[in-house]
Amino acid sequence: MQKELPVRKNIRLQGYDYSSAGYYFVTICAKNGHEMLGSIDVGTNCVRPCFSEYGYIVDKEIAVLSNTYDTVHVDKYVIMPNHIHMIIVIEADNDGRTQFVPTISRIIKQFKGSITKQIGFSLWQPRFYDEIIRNEEAYRNIWHYIDENPLKWVEDRYNLKETLR
Repeated sequence: MQKELPVRKNIRLQGYDYSSAGYYFVTICAKNGHEMLGSIDVGTNCVRPCFSEYGYIVDKEIAVLSNTYDTVHVDKYVIMPNHIHMIIVIEADNDGRTQFVPTISRIIKQFKGSITKQIGFSLWQPRFYDEIIRNEEAYRNIWHYIDENPLKWVEDRYNLKETLR
């Protein structure tokens, strides 16, 4: 008897062209929530992520991502112990059209694949979360969320150590 595989819910907006010019908020999580990208250093006057060896590779790959495609760049990001938040921008060319640009899914697949190739195994959950940033207010809120994320690590839903307490 053949066992049916579970059907994954499609979380992408139906009919939306994810290669369209715009701003996208992306969250990529480490496999099983493992804190492989580093830790959060809580100093006397600052809170900052401290990268592991893998975190440094991820940081370098974010810079590469901004140079891979002429019309794609990472506007803001934070590397947390077990996830990454990024604002990825796809710009239009001078005629208002996007040049050949892969979809957000393709960009993230390439990003994850490059890191996997460098370290020899996959750090990542199979999927990622994305949100189309539709206006200036949403952009400011997401930018602020990314900027403040290390300060809120203890409360973060991705912080498994705190979740298990």
